[in-house]
Amino acid sequence: MSALLQVPGLATAPKPKKLTFSERVLPSGLRVVAIRRPTVPMVEVRLRIPFFSAKPTHLARSSLLAGTIRTGTDEHDRTSLARALGDLGAELSAGRDADRLLLSASAISTALPALLGLYAEILTSASYRPGEVTGERGRLLERITMARSQAGVIAGEALADRMSPGHPYGRTLPDEPAVAATTAGQLRSLHAGLVRPDGALLVIVGDITPARALAAAESALAGWTGAAPAAKAPALPPITQRPLLIVDRPGSVQTAFRFGGAGLPRQDERYPALQLANLIFGGYFSSRWVENIRERRGFSYSPRSAVEHAALRSSFTVTADVATEVTAPALLETFYELGRMASTPVTDAELESVRQYAIGTLALSTATQAGLATTASGLLGTGTELEWLSSHPARLAQVTVAEVAEVAAEFLAPRKLVGIAVGDAGAITAPLAGIVEVE
Repeated sequence: MSALLQVPGLATAPKPKKLTFSERVLPSGLRVVAIRRPTVPMVEVRLRIPFFSAKPTHLARSSLLAGTIRTGTDEHDRTSLARALGDLGAELSAGRDADRLLLSASAISTALPALLGLYAEILTSASYRPGEVTGERGRLLERITMARSQAGVIAGEALADRMSPGHPYGRTLPDEPAVAATTAGQLRSLHAGLVRPDGALLVIVGDITPARALAAAESALAGWTGAAPAAKAPALPPITQRPLLIVDRPGSVQTAFRFGGAGLPRQDERYPALQLANLIFGGYFSSRWVENIRERRGFSYSPRSAVEHAALRSSFTVTADVATEVTAPALLETFYELGRMASTPVTDAELESVRQYAIGTLALSTATQAGLATTASGLLGTGTELEWLSSHPARLAQVTVAEVAEVAAEFLAPRKLVGIAVGDAGAITAPLAGIVEVE
């Protein structure tokens, strides 16, 4: 009989390298952060513009704006703009969430001034031609219809509303009638009001000196001026325990579970312990919950938990899709693992394993130019400075078993979470009611 293979232990993660970067706030109020990363002769650009609004029409209009902002300017139509980007070896995309509008691009590093010139053109003279708006409106409506046919999307929307009722964070997809009613003129008005540099963030990462990148940004974007009207965000309601909400999806062969609760921002001194508690519970493939309901019982293919960050709140979320017939057992095992995290200490071996995993994945997330640009934009956009990238591994290294136990009891206990189950109510309600209060 051959000897069993010995799996090597985790190597100690390398000490993070200090970033070479410079930053400047332009007269317009735009904050520019340039980071040198000369791994390949490319440059990554992330422009994050505050785009929060509590107006009922905002979600529909901002979604449509993100889809059409790149379809033409006063100087270029869609085709010629795409050609101009292609000539630079560049790709440009746009996206939005409740907090921000994000314009992302990559190009060869020598093309940065020209790329920023196209950014400036889009920012100051995006045209929103009626034909482009009509086409994108139809595509957006189709995507919304398709998305809302999926149990996971239905569950995500329901959980957002459960966690943030009456707040813009409580809505993830726009309503079809509001999208259908949006006009090109309304998009131009929204652009004129909110696509402004004051308070916006531009991150440039790549094979270029920070001084040159800052100079290129200041030159190209000098004509982009103005401040958006002050938007006072309504207070987020506290997340309070409520019965498990069952959303009926007749005939569904699966149940989509979603749970959510409060989390901690990255700047909080207890965040490293919460990050590690989440990993031990369900945040990576070798976690307790994944091992239980995926590997041992075969209830779910892709269960996961996460600590997520938005501008106004951080949250802890739990996600799983399970077969209808194992809905109740899967929920029972989920509560068991959450309760075990909240009531009994983790082991030293578990803690050390996830510690190295967390340090390693942070290093991987910033190993490429694109990864570093996206990570830096996300950190800075939610109030965390770049120093966090170098100091966080040391904080992770200091977390103790007792600290993990403390945050797990506060944030992972089932009674601290609100939950959604989307599935065939006729098949799942009675079994679930035997475990938890439902509505």
